[in-house]
Amino acid sequence: MLDLLPCPDPRSGHRIRGGEDGFTLVELVIVVTIIGILAALAAPSVASLIAGQRSSGAATDIYIALATARSEATKRNVDVTLSQKTGGWQNGWEILDPADGSKQLLDHGALVTGAVSGSLASVVYQGSGRVSGSTKPTFAVTSSLGGSTATKYVCVDLSGRPLVQATSCP
Repeated sequence: MLDLLPCPDPRSGHRIRGGEDGFTLVELVIVVTIIGILAALAAPSVASLIAGQRSSGAATDIYIALATARSEATKRNVDVTLSQKTGGWQNGWEILDPADGSKQLLDHGALVTGAVSGSLASVVYQGSGRVSGSTKPTFAVTSSLGGSTATKYVCVDLSGRPLVQATSCP
């Protein structure tokens, strides 16, 4: 039977170590290289994920603003306007109190980073909860990170119901 344990040193009686513990420099360089390659492969998908989450977050903010304006219109039974702030929808939105002559804000918000384009400068909800006018309000929210770009769409039908979707509005 083979004995794989280190043999004692005949001069000192101590066991001789069979090998050193740890990694060699070559092994360490190979592991670091593999980790670097895997990280480089994962980076584009992470950038795509972050861009998608940013556009989804901004689209959800617009959706909530539209739902709030619609809710206020039906609750008060008056027209309520959701309008963009100065500089466009990407700078935020505001809902003004229709009963207050001093332009008191009912609600307001600022969007997260990303380009936002809306088909209208404002959306007016009637007391019935329907959108005023014959044009369907639509919003496209685009966010970019590195080479990745993601777009979400917020569509409002004429009944006033907003919807967030990944494809463009019909």
